[in-house]
Amino acid sequence: MTPVGTPVTEEDFLQPGNKQVAAGYVVYGSSTMLVYTTGCGVHAFTYDPSLGVFCLCQERMRFPEKGNTYSINEGNYIKFPQGVKKYIKYCQEEDKATQRPYTSRYIGSLVADFHRNLLKGGIYLYPSTASHPEGKLRLLYECNPMAFLAEQAGGKASDGKERILDIIPESLHQRRSFFVGNNHMVEDVEKLY
Repeated sequence: MTPVGTPVTEEDFLQPGNKQVAAGYVVYGSSTMLVYTTGCGVHAFTYDPSLGVFCLCQERMRFPEKGNTYSINEGNYIKFPQGVKKYIKYCQEEDKATQRPYTSRYIGSLVADFHRNLLKGGIYLYPSTASHPEGKLRLLYECNPMAFLAEQAGGKASDGKERILDIIPESLHQRRSFFVGNNHMVEDVEKLY
């Protein structure tokens, strides 16, 4: 870190996600919702246009204990690593004990898919592919903020092998595989990855 009062350098930004102090997103739809954390839980605010302010609507949001939704672009299935293919098959298998098959829901928006899975329980997967061997999502400004939110809501985020928030970035636009959601679902991916 550069000393206070001196010009910022690129290295100042190359810190692991566990050094973040805040993260959040805004969801636009029938209502506008701001979801954020400063390291003391995840809180949601809905915009009230009649007052022109955001009002607290959900305090200390948590992933449900069990998830049953998986979110992945299955159109890229042929390019996925074997472990991800095995996990998709696992999600599709019938098993009453684990309440499978899981439901596949993929909007194609990291924030929208994450938000739904946070509310209802599930996992978002964006693995590496043959054409993007390092993954496609950017570690610093896509994976880390969502991982921070997930962990604050009782979930987990991984690249399949390593906790996202512990990865030390090597460049501003570094890409990574990304699995985020309910603990047990992310752990199941890690076992197969």
